Amino acid sequence: MNGDQTSLKKIVENLNTVDFAEDVEVVIAPPTIYLDFVRKSVRKEIEVAAQNAYKVSKGAFTGEISPEMLKDLDIRWVILGHSERRTIFHESDEFIASKISHALEVGIKVIACIGEKLEEREAGITNDIVTKQLVAISQKIKDWTNVVIAYEPVWAIGTGKVATPEQAQEVHNYIRNWLIKNVSEETSRNTRSVTGENSSGLAQKLDIDGFLVGGASLKPEFVTIINSHT
Repeated sequence: MNGDQTSLKKIVENLNTVDFAEDVEVVIAPPTIYLDFVRKSVRKEIEVAAQNAYKVSKGAFTGEISPEMLKDLDIRWVILGHSERRTIFHESDEFIASKISHALEVGIKVIACIGEKLEEREAGITNDIVTKQLVAISQKIKDWTNVVIAYEPVWAIGTGKVATPEQAQEVHNYIRNWLIKNVSEETSRNTRSVTGENSSGLAQKLDIDGFLVGGASLKPEFVTIINSHT
């Protein structure tokens, strides 16, 4: 929940002038109220995502938006299951999975967020938490083609602790192996896995395909982060 028309215009203008590598896909996710403004002003090579969407097409769900509404605005991506949706708004694994399923059915691509909190990391149950979140999704969807898995080390957000590239790689490797055993080897190979941390060290890790960038996306350094994965 950051930005206004003035600041977003500056970010978009900066992105519109930067050259990215051909194999790098950039998706930006402004607040809902600015989705149309950003989609119409950012260059077409850059995709736009909503930060959230509901699990049905329409109805008496005041304040919600549907994937169908996003599609109507030519918004092709949505972030679902973000750690803040899970912790602040108490969205369950099952509820998030239902939202992911509906978005995919409508034709919206999904950045599906998973990850463990500090107490879960310290208790040594990271893989258990990640498994639980992945299982919920797998029970609702069969085709992972349009899903990007975003691993957020929630324990490293605002705690003063830092997830090392090795710690992030370990979880991403676990995710890939889980997909091999529970979905298919092809899905594991083709599903992109990104991380909530961002650094050049992370970019070099075998199983990390990109970044889910938070507050840094509001700053000029966002371009540097994008280009660090080339």
